[in-house]
Amino acid sequence: MRHTGHFPKPDALATFGVDDAGTVHWNLTTPELYAHAVKRDEGRIVHLGPLAVDTGRYTGRSPRDRYIVRDARSEGTVDWGAVNQEMAPDRFAAVKRGLLNATTGRDLFVQEVFVGTHGAYRVPVRVIAQYAWHALFVRNLFVRPNRRALDGFVPEYTIVDLPAFKADPDTMGTRTDTVIAMNLSEKLVLIGATEYAGEMKKSAFGMMNFELPERGVMPMHCSANVGPSDEVAVFFGLSGTGKTTLSANPDRTLLGDDEHGWSDEGVFNFEGGCYAKIENLSAQAEPEIFATTRRFGTVLENVAVDPETMRVNLNDTSKTQNTRAAYPISHIPNASSTGVAGHPSDVVFLTADAFGVLPPISKLTPEQVEYYFLSGYTAKIAGTERGITEPEATFSACFGAPFMPRRPAEYARLLARKLREHGAQGWLVNTGWTGGPHGVGRRMSIAHTRAMLDAALAHRLDDVPTREDGAFGLHVPTTCPDVPDAILVPRDTWSDPEAYDRQAAALAGMFHDNFRRFEADVSEAVRDAGPPAGR
Repeated sequence: MRHTGHFPKPDALATFGVDDAGTVHWNLTTPELYAHAVKRDEGRIVHLGPLAVDTGRYTGRSPRDRYIVRDARSEGTVDWGAVNQEMAPDRFAAVKRGLLNATTGRDLFVQEVFVGTHGAYRVPVRVIAQYAWHALFVRNLFVRPNRRALDGFVPEYTIVDLPAFKADPDTMGTRTDTVIAMNLSEKLVLIGATEYAGEMKKSAFGMMNFELPERGVMPMHCSANVGPSDEVAVFFGLSGTGKTTLSANPDRTLLGDDEHGWSDEGVFNFEGGCYAKIENLSAQAEPEIFATTRRFGTVLENVAVDPETMRVNLNDTSKTQNTRAAYPISHIPNASSTGVAGHPSDVVFLTADAFGVLPPISKLTPEQVEYYFLSGYTAKIAGTERGITEPEATFSACFGAPFMPRRPAEYARLLARKLREHGAQGWLVNTGWTGGPHGVGRRMSIAHTRAMLDAALAHRLDDVPTREDGAFGLHVPTTCPDVPDAILVPRDTWSDPEAYDRQAAALAGMFHDNFRRFEADVSEAVRDAGPPAGR
């Protein structure tokens, strides 16, 4: 087995069980990984320098193929069920044997990175990947150690990513030949039979979401930015709700676009890069993110490329609507150089309401913050997961249930404590539909959403009177700079107000039905903070 690259550790790899691979490339730089990816026909360099790749049969995550080993460490702490599926230790051992055996004779690409920008809370992770472009993805998305840190690097977690490995459902207990399995005791993640690189990112997120609460840190599926007076805002939301777009504000410093921790010292980014949805990306509406799709170092997933000019067409979603760009955060001109900031003054929940009945912006009471955080209502956007072809209403606890191994109430209590301690204001922002449900109404204007958020974060809505929304009990500002007043009242945007009433009542009922599973874990005040309609 041959080793090349920077700071190789062959003995450690052999001890782990990778002892008969081909050539192992350690901590290659971005240009080196480009060269290998092109030589191995994994991708092609397109106009102005990005690396364009296809992710094969899976263009999104495979949540039904994700497992956590059920053992002494996870037994009483993981929220077991359809989201966090259990795997027996012996079945995991079988997956591990099979996957490590599948490295025989294969060239591998190892990247040693940190998950977390804060020195006290970051986790060193070693990623062993079959593809050079997967190694580049990891290099873009996580925090790159300096040469001194690499020299003495000791991983706490290891991720092995081998698309060529196919699990055997009969002997390994998997649903299909695809597997994403995490062992919290061994601190090991195994990924097989999927080329979708996002599985590595979300596995690392799940690991942090399990580990950090034990240290009093609130892990958050959110983007974050910092205003001119160092005021911090965090934006919760599932894929497609606008976390990346709305946090990339030229007037504010970007802390990160997806995953953060809130410690006793403030907020810190888990990542060193961004993984942005780029379907129909507009240079006018989203210039900072658009520019990254024209830069060397960016990985473009499943985009359409003109074979003659090698130009990318972001409006062509013939491969998938879940087209993505993975780039280092330094590609954003106003990004933070440290990835750390103070305590949030504003906590924003983003939801893409497919029914078109939620107000575009609402001011939340502390009890409503806990209620809507546990509810995690949004709409899954087409292409984000396999099998989703149209927006689909869903409730995802903590705005990220697939990535939160612990019980939702544990995260909610931790968030509520942080808000009380630091006096942050909560907001619910609908980036979804207005004037009717999906298929009838229209998607909320990004310009209007930005104007509402700018006003909220600049405290220009602090003294604006609010009216209580009858269907949801939300406190809606009566006016907002640069936003037509009529847009603030969802019922007024519908051509048929009675149809709005029926749709709003139906959604309110869905909230109540969903929240029953949390009622035993929260106070009466939090239970009563939901929609009054349907009670």
